[in-house]
Amino acid sequence: MVIAIVGASGAVGQELLKVLSERNFPVTELRLYGSKRSAGTCYDFCGKPVMVQELQHGDQFRGVDIAFVSAGGSVSKEYADDITRHGAIMIDNSSAFRMDKDVPLVVPEVNPEDALNRPRGIVANPNCTTIQMVVALQAIEQVSHIRRVHVATYQAASGAGAQAMLELEQQYREVLSGDPVTVNKFAHQLAFNLIPHIDVFTDNDYTKEEMKMYNETRKIMHSDIEVCATCVRVPSLRAHSESVWVETERPLTADEAKTAFQQGKGCVLMDDPANNVYPMPLFLSGKDEVFIGRVRKDLSNPNGLAFWCVSDQIRKGAALNAVQIAEYLIK
Repeated sequence: MVIAIVGASGAVGQELLKVLSERNFPVTELRLYGSKRSAGTCYDFCGKPVMVQELQHGDQFRGVDIAFVSAGGSVSKEYADDITRHGAIMIDNSSAFRMDKDVPLVVPEVNPEDALNRPRGIVANPNCTTIQMVVALQAIEQVSHIRRVHVATYQAASGAGAQAMLELEQQYREVLSGDPVTVNKFAHQLAFNLIPHIDVFTDNDYTKEEMKMYNETRKIMHSDIEVCATCVRVPSLRAHSESVWVETERPLTADEAKTAFQQGKGCVLMDDPANNVYPMPLFLSGKDEVFIGRVRKDLSNPNGLAFWCVSDQIRKGAALNAVQIAEYLIK
């Protein structure tokens, strides 16, 4: 397989290199592309150096089988025709094509077969918060249809990129040293703070991030499910957390839900509150699965359940999900 990564120097691009190597993905040739600033940088892949080439219009993708694209929506839109012109499958990690009717939006644990119908040669990777939530929801959906979801997200700095992680670390040092705090990547200081604002606000006062969770969940699950989300940036470095309430068509016990999570694809039940065992981002960064705990009945709704889930959004929320799509297509 001739594989390309666009945006190789970014946080997701770097994670793609790790995931491809760790999963022994069948790569016979790897091509890396990036901005003019990144061009010439070398990265190790399976013991061999691979140099980043400057992304340009033309025939750079001739002979490429699969291109993982993680360089932002504007780049994806500008170069999509160049990438797919010679038959490459473009697995896109931006929001550029997610809601287009002729582009499948895929989470392999939920709707892998959608990736087979791609008239434009593009498969979209969903938003990171949506991915981890629908992996958990799909386990419940197998037992009883889900009517409604309320979710509050607790999103790590890494969701805003590698530079955001560095800025959070810098902010902590500045606060503790009594120095002026640097704020570039967030709307406000994130260190020792929470910011209920991710992406831009829309006309209905929900942010784009929150509306992604509504629209993408319905498309992925082919469902009339209703979703209400509040997305919050929290001062942790990596791995997103979500507090989720679901309303199902028939009442489920907590034990039924736990069994469903144990059997769910990509899920790991981590639920022993008596011994303080529940998912936490500090300990789950770098892991592949969606970890679920605090499973309990909703006291206000007989058809309701509540649970907590954590997943590494750079891996399952981005790089790993993209590679799993490619693995499914190869299989």
